[in-house]
Amino acid sequence: MSEQSMPEHRGFRHWLDVRFRSPAAIYGVIVFAAFVTISADHAENAWDMLGSSVGTLIVFFIAHVFAHTLTDHGEHGLGEATRRAVQHSAGMLYASIPATIVLIIGGVQGTPPDDLDDLSLWATMGVLAVLGYNAYARRGANVTMRLLGAAGTAALGLFIVLLEYAIH
Repeated sequence: MSEQSMPEHRGFRHWLDVRFRSPAAIYGVIVFAAFVTISADHAENAWDMLGSSVGTLIVFFIAHVFAHTLTDHGEHGLGEATRRAVQHSAGMLYASIPATIVLIIGGVQGTPPDDLDDLSLWATMGVLAVLGYNAYARRGANVTMRLLGAAGTAALGLFIVLLEYAIH
C-alpha cells in the first residue's frame, strides 16, 4: 500500500504532523527555547524557568489565537473562528512538551538552570532535527540527505534561538 493510500489516522508520521509539523508548532518550539534560554539568566531553579517560560508561551499562544480569530471571524463567525484558531495554534503548546519535560525532570533532580538550559536546547534541536528529517523523507531524499537536512534544520533553529537570546 502506498503512503498516499494509507489511512490518515495511523502511524507516527500522522501523529507528528498533527502536533508538530505546522508553522505554529515550529514557531512555538523556537520561541519556547528562547524563553527558556532567557529565563535561565534570571532563574534560581528549574521551577522559575518553567513558570516564566510556560507563562510567556501561553501569552504568545493567546495572542496567536486572538490574531487568527480576528482574521477569520468575519468569514466563519466568532465560535467557529475561535475553534479554528485554537486548533491552528495548538502546535505552539505541543512543541514545548519535550523541553518542558526536561525542565520538570531537572526540577525534580535539582539540576542548575544553566545545565537545564543546555538540556532543553538539546531537546528542542532534537524536535527540529526530527522535523527536518521527516521533511526530507517526504520529499523522497536518501538517508544521507535526510540526515543532513535534520542537522541543517536543527542548526538553523539553534541560530534563531541564539539570535532571539542575543537581542533580549
